Amino acid sequence: MIILHSDTNHPTLIKQLDDAGHHNIEGYSQSREETLENQHLYDGIVIRSRYTIDREFIDAAPNLKFIARVGAGLENIDVEYAEKHGITLFSAPEGNRNAVGEHSLGMLLSLFNKLNKADREVRDGLWHREENRGLELDGKTVGIVGYGNMGKAFAKKLRGFEVEVLCYDIKENVGDENARQVFLEEFREKCDVVSLHTPWTPETDQMVNKEFIDAYKKPFWFINTARGKNVVTADLVDALKDGRVLGAGLDVLEYEKASFESLFSNKKNVSLSIENQIPDPMRELMFLNNVILSPHVAGWTKESHEKLASVIAGKIIDKFGKGEGR
Repeated sequence: MIILHSDTNHPTLIKQLDDAGHHNIEGYSQSREETLENQHLYDGIVIRSRYTIDREFIDAAPNLKFIARVGAGLENIDVEYAEKHGITLFSAPEGNRNAVGEHSLGMLLSLFNKLNKADREVRDGLWHREENRGLELDGKTVGIVGYGNMGKAFAKKLRGFEVEVLCYDIKENVGDENARQVFLEEFREKCDVVSLHTPWTPETDQMVNKEFIDAYKKPFWFINTARGKNVVTADLVDALKDGRVLGAGLDVLEYEKASFESLFSNKKNVSLSIENQIPDPMRELMFLNNVILSPHVAGWTKESHEKLASVIAGKIIDKFGKGEGR
C-alpha cells in the first residue's frame, strides 16, 4: 500500500512498514490543502494531531483503507463518517498508557508534598518547613473517572500504596484487581482524589464543571491527564479558590489548540502577544500555588515515542499484512 505520513514519528514506524512491503511517503511539510489535492493517491494515512480528518478529507480519498493516529484518541477524525465509508481506524493507547500512569502519580505525589512550591521557595532563599508540611497517600481513596487503558495504568501504579482505588465508567464490568467499580453516588461520597482519564467526546465535553464539583461530599484533589476541554477552567479555578478542590495537577488545558502543539490559538489577530491571549481563568490558574501544570506531555516520554510507533505499525501489518498493491 501507499501510506502517507503527515507527522514525524519514531523511525521504527516507517521501518516496520517498509519491511512489510509497503511504500511510505513522508509528507511532514505538506499542508492539509496539499494533502487533499493528492489524497486519491494514498491507501492509508498516519497522523498525530496536525490537522483534522473530516468529511471533505474523506470524500477526497476514494482509495483510503485506513487512518492511523499515533496516539490514544480519535477526536480529530470524523469516526462515524470514516467507518461508514469502510475505512479502518487505528489508535495506540497501549503505547503511552504506562507513561500517563506514571505522570499522573508524579503529579499527585508532587501536590501532596508541595514539591513544586517548596522547590521555588528554596531557590528564592526561603526555608518554610511548616508551610510545606505534606500529606501521605496512605489511607486515602483515589477515584478514577474513565477506566480504559489510561485509567487502568494509573490504578496499577497505585498498587504499592495503602489506598482504596475506585473507578467509575459508563461501561459495565470494567473494574479489576486494581480498582473497584462503583456507582456514581459512592464515588462522590468517598473520593479524596479524582483523576480524569476520559476521551474528549460530546458526552465528556466540559463535564468537570460547577455541578460536577459540587456533587462531591468532601473537598478533593483533581488530576487531569486526559483532555483539557473536558474541564471548565473558570469553574475549577473558583473551586480551587474556595477550597472545594484542594489542588490540581493539569497536564492538559481547555485552551490548547486542537493540534495540542501550542497553548493558545489566535486566529483573529495574530499580532496579539501571548500575554494578551491568556483568558482570565487561565491567568488565575497560573498563579495558584496548589496547581501543577505541564504542557500535554503525560504520554510523551522517550519510551512511549517508540512504543506508539511500534503499536501502530503492528496494527496496520496485522490487518493488511504484506502489501499487495491496490
